[in-house]
Amino acid sequence: MIPQDTFFILAPVAENRAEDLLSLLNDMTKAPGYADPDNRLVPFGRFGQLHVARFFLVRAQTWRDIAAYGQDPQPYPLQLAFLGDVDGDRQAFLRELVTRCADGLSEIFSHCAGFDRGTDLLRWMEDHNVKEAANYVNTRGRTVRQVHEEAALAAALRRELTAVAERGEATDPFALHDHLVDHVRRQTANGTLHLTRPPRTSLRQRIPNWLDLISVPAILLLLSPLLLITLPFFLLWLRRLERTDPEILPRPDNAHLADLGRYEDHDVTNPFSAFGDVKPGPLRRLITTTALYLLNYSARHIYGRGYLTRVQTIHFARWVFVDDKRRVMFCSNYDGAVESYMDDFVNKVAWGLNLVFSNGIGYPSTRFLIKDGAEQEDKFKRFLRNRQLPTQVWYKAYPGLTARDLVRNSEIRHGLENRPDGAKALHNWLAKI
Repeated sequence: MIPQDTFFILAPVAENRAEDLLSLLNDMTKAPGYADPDNRLVPFGRFGQLHVARFFLVRAQTWRDIAAYGQDPQPYPLQLAFLGDVDGDRQAFLRELVTRCADGLSEIFSHCAGFDRGTDLLRWMEDHNVKEAANYVNTRGRTVRQVHEEAALAAALRRELTAVAERGEATDPFALHDHLVDHVRRQTANGTLHLTRPPRTSLRQRIPNWLDLISVPAILLLLSPLLLITLPFFLLWLRRLERTDPEILPRPDNAHLADLGRYEDHDVTNPFSAFGDVKPGPLRRLITTTALYLLNYSARHIYGRGYLTRVQTIHFARWVFVDDKRRVMFCSNYDGAVESYMDDFVNKVAWGLNLVFSNGIGYPSTRFLIKDGAEQEDKFKRFLRNRQLPTQVWYKAYPGLTARDLVRNSEIRHGLENRPDGAKALHNWLAKI
């Protein structure tokens, strides 16, 4: 299996360079925010291991909210974020990126503080790479190459089934399956179709994964006596904070919503970028750190096969601490419109939203960390939209395909290579085509 890796380059924008940078980023798109895969600066489409990528300006919208806690608001510097998800190793991808796009990347990063002519581009990017606190991949090990090959396979099978129906040939499911297998065999033999066998996971890769899998349960078991003793004190401290934490939920500004809307719905998938402050105090920092650690663990070992809890529309997502864990950035790639995206979470996993996001300043009030909060739908949506940022450049390697499409295409391939058992199962497989 080829694992996925991430990169997240974050750097402050130089003074008085923001407008020029925005203009440059706009030149990389063919619709607002929607990247031209062959743009002159970073032609994303030429990198066969790149799933998704984005450039956007991190402009804190709600930094003044911390005044509600009696602290002096500190403006967050305007920053440029460049992030993506790739097959294989991050360092290997960045080396290839620099080799092929050095001039374009230098032109972009020349608008950042500390980047000068002659700067070692690769080292600068590595120095500004921020490690994620939690990362979610819809299906671990599914490569860009696999996505394209399985989409081509499904399309070829669909065309052949249509041709069979038009010729009025037999519709016996067993005969149809044999016919489609022969058709694909001929297509692969002449090079029309390609079905690369995914590499098997080696024992060397499995052992660290197994050790990581048992580490959290082992630690929790070891600490369980201490956790039971401290639990009542933790809950009392938490409830005292929850009763006094202010809700800061103004209606999103119409101009802000209009600006966000310009960058949405150019494909069946959308990017989402949000940025906010963590509530002050050691308990909130501890809860946020622990929640994201457990989320990252769950994403690696539980939710890496097509769903995040009950939500199946997310391709990739990550949570990143910045500013010494005083702030958190959240970035995702999801299918559908933003309203349906938020509804999906509110209706299916509000408790999970509360566990992570309720530690953000201004969040709707919660009870014992997991109750209320996002269940107050209107308040939650205000909170999220106020912290959402426009994504100026966003790229996806397989436009027009949803996460469900990718799953279905893999199921079609599996059914072709491993004939379903029985007529009913074959009919169900044919219906997917």
